[in-house]
Amino acid sequence: MLQHTGNQFTDTTLSTAAVLANDDKALESLYTANFYKTEAFIVANSGTAEEAKDIFQEAFIAVWQNVKAGRFVPQNGSSLEAYLFQIAKYKWYDHLKAAKKINVVQLDDGPFVEAASNEEEEKYMESVQHHFKNLGEPCKQVLTLFYYMKKSMANIAAAFSWTEATAKNNKYRCLQRLRSLVVEKK
Repeated sequence: MLQHTGNQFTDTTLSTAAVLANDDKALESLYTANFYKTEAFIVANSGTAEEAKDIFQEAFIAVWQNVKAGRFVPQNGSSLEAYLFQIAKYKWYDHLKAAKKINVVQLDDGPFVEAASNEEEEKYMESVQHHFKNLGEPCKQVLTLFYYMKKSMANIAAAFSWTEATAKNNKYRCLQRLRSLVVEKK
């Protein structure tokens, strides 16, 4: 088990077992011990302390969800702390790209592809519905809020405690994931 000494662990890496067990002290230590590194990185790269808090919170939640879902298993000495910093760093890059509209791909709100007949269109829509059900909750919620409930990106961002840029990036990624599943399984 992890031994706490102030805000530091005697072990050099936090075990995923502590995260899986929702160990409050371990999670708090992970948060406090790693926030300042992320904040320094973001502030040094055109960000503010407030943006750093938002990005770090999103990254922390993503790490927690990935550990819980078994999508992150430390290998070759990789640590949870390094993984957290990587996610925060890439979330910041996404934020910068979206803010400057660099390499942002605009998507139409229409159907994924045009169907040649009603039968093909029905099969296609069944495929979309089937794969939509298997997307995972965050993606299903984001796409439902945007496409069916016609919520703005600002409203979606607020619902998930994200920045608007992160909401746009997540919507894009979810839509791309759905498209790739539909095309792949044709």
